[in-house]
Parts: sequence; C-alpha cells; structure tokens
Amino acid sequence: MGSKNLAGISLIIMAAGFVACLFLPENTWTFILVGGFEAGLVGGLADWFAVTALFRHPLGIPIPHTSLLLKNKERIVSSLVSAMENELLNKDSITRQLRKLNLVRGAASMLTRTMARKRTRQQVLDYTAELIAKLPLEKAIEPVREAAANYVRGADAAGLADRALTKVLNDGYEVQLFDYALGEAKKWVERPETKDTMGVLALEQLSSAKVGGFTGFAFQAFAGMVNEDKLGTMIQTMLRAGIDSLLDPYGEQRLAILREVRVKLFEAAGDEEKLEYVRGQVLEVLYEESTTAFIRENLERLREFALAKTAEERGRGGRLVFRLYAAVVRGLAAEPGRVEGWEEQVRGAVVQLAENNHYRIGKLVRDNVDRMDDNQLVEMLEEKIGQDIQWIRVNGAVCGFVVGIVLSLIRLI
Repeated sequence: MGSKNLAGISLIIMAAGFVACLFLPENTWTFILVGGFEAGLVGGLADWFAVTALFRHPLGIPIPHTSLLLKNKERIVSSLVSAMENELLNKDSITRQLRKLNLVRGAASMLTRTMARKRTRQQVLDYTAELIAKLPLEKAIEPVREAAANYVRGADAAGLADRALTKVLNDGYEVQLFDYALGEAKKWVERPETKDTMGVLALEQLSSAKVGGFTGFAFQAFAGMVNEDKLGTMIQTMLRAGIDSLLDPYGEQRLAILREVRVKLFEAAGDEEKLEYVRGQVLEVLYEESTTAFIRENLERLREFALAKTAEERGRGGRLVFRLYAAVVRGLAAEPGRVEGWEEQVRGAVVQLAENNHYRIGKLVRDNVDRMDDNQLVEMLEEKIGQDIQWIRVNGAVCGFVVGIVLSLIRLI
C-alpha cells in the first residue's frame, strides 16, 4: 500500500467506524468505540488541515494562516540560503575539507589506472596522430627560419669555428676530404676521353708556341714526332703518377700540402672578417625561396615520419606510451617535495576558487527556487517529504482514536 494513500485510508476507516457504531446497540463497548472513532476522525481531520495549510489553502478556501509555505516563500528561501552559506556549507568547512584532499596524487592514480588499458593508449595515439595531421606546417616555416636566423646571429662565430676545426682535425676530416678529392681526380684522369682531350689541348699549345733559336728548332722537332694520342698518354701517365705520389701516406708533397691546408684552416678560424662574411652569407641563404621549400619539405617528411611511428606504435598496443608515462611517474615519485609543492598549489587554487565563488551556493539555491512556480515548489516538497507528511496524518488519526478511547473510559469511570 502506498504511503500517499495511507492517510486517506486511515480517515476512511475512522469515519466508517464512527458511522457503523451509530447503528450498534447502545452499551459500554459501543460507547467506548464511538468515542475512539470520533476522536480519531477529529484528530485525522485536524492533522490533515494542519499539514495541508502548510502548502495550500484547505479545500481551496483562503482561510487565514493557511498556505504558509507560499506566503513565506521569500523568508523560507532566505533562511535556507543563510543556513547553506553559514552553517551547512560555510567557507571554513569547505576549506577544511578541501585542504584534506590529495588532488595531484588522486589524479595520478586515476590516470595510471586509465593508462593501463590498451584502448586508452590507442586513443591517445589516435588523438596524437590527428593532431599531427592537422598541424599547420605553413605557419611553422617562418618560426623555424627565424629560430635558425637568431641562432646564427647570436652564435659565437669564433667559438663555433674553433670547435669545428678541432672536430675536423681530431677526426681527420681534412685528410679524408683530400683523399676523396685525389680519388675523384684519379678517376677523371683515367678516363679515355680525358686522355684524348689532354692530347688535343697539348698539341694545340705545342703548335702555337713561339720559341726562337736552337730551343725553338728542338721544340718544333719534338712537336713533329708526337701526335695527340702520344701526348695524351704521356700527360695521363704523369698525372696518374703525381696523384699516386700524393696518395702515399708518407709522401713529402702530401704532408706539405696537408700542413698548408691546416695552416689555412687555422687562419680562417681566427679571421673575424671572414667569419662575419660567412655569417652574412648563411643569413642570406636562410631567406632564399629555395630555403623556404627546403624547410617545408623537411617539415612534411618529419610529419610523415611521426605519423608512421604513431601508427606503428598503435599496432603494438601503445606500450611505448605507457613506458613513457611510467618513466614520468617514477621521476616524480623520486621528488616528493616537488609533488607536495604541486599539491599545495592545486589545493590553494581550489580553495581560492571555492572562497571566491562561495556566494554562488546561495545564489544557485535561490535561482532554482525562483525558476519554479508555486505548484512546482509544492509538488517538489510533497514528493521529498510526502511519506513523512502522510504518516503525520495517520498518526493523528491513530492517536486521536487511542485518546478518544481513554477519554471514554474516564467518562465511564
């Protein structure tokens, strides 16, 4: 049986009992029962009237001192707001409870449980890939160029040159470059077309040479005995022999050239004017259109590489994501002081936010009540405390019945 109908049923029982007793023979028991049912009916009706008067006019009749809730709505709301702000949810109690919270550690624990799920890690990688794909690389070109230009402008040219020279000499890059140049020269010399070209050029020079006297006679005699092929072969042989001598690690000419190269490198590393010239040339190159295309192309390659790696990691279940997260957590665990500092900052921010917005609690209550019309407010209250209200009415009828019997017994005595 629903409690909403219980009060009405109790009144019906009292009324039915009272009417039934009127038709019973008059005797002591009938007298007692009539007194009980009569008092129960009066008590139930009185409580019904009293409870109804809290919410509305009984039977719709504007009886004085009824519909108390609606008549005193503003005062009740103000009292409720005051109780919420100053007693139930006052600033001190809220602040006290907030300062007990471990927000950072709680968030970290929750995040750890979340990151332990494969689906979550894959979602993180999906969001990351989506973000990478949407990055406006065109807007990144100028920042990259400016960053490089600022680095070049602010760089210690002499220091960079000195470190670069030290690296070159320690790793023997000048020797490797020298051997590479000699190797390429030897390949060029050994080509058949090179021999033919050198033979033609040498013969042209011999034929056009202007040398007088006995030397000129000997020179012309030599030119008459050779042809393009012989001259080309002779020059090719001499050049090959010269290059081979330079490739000898202990050859005097090779060592002399390398010493001269090193001297020139040291001179260049200490020449401020040349270094500034190089700096200016680098800056000019940075602002060329070809550099813009180069930056754009490499940014696109970097994006493609990042997307490929993200997709590859997603296929593995995002284990790398969890390892990175675990490494961060372990690093933070090793610095409890820093974590506690964050806790204090977060708690302080939350407490400050609560204090600054504490007035909104009462405002929220008032706004919600003001949005409800009278009927809605009454229905809400009756729904929340309806069961207790119905039991008040039932208790009124039952207590009235018991009191009526007691009074009837007293009258008999």
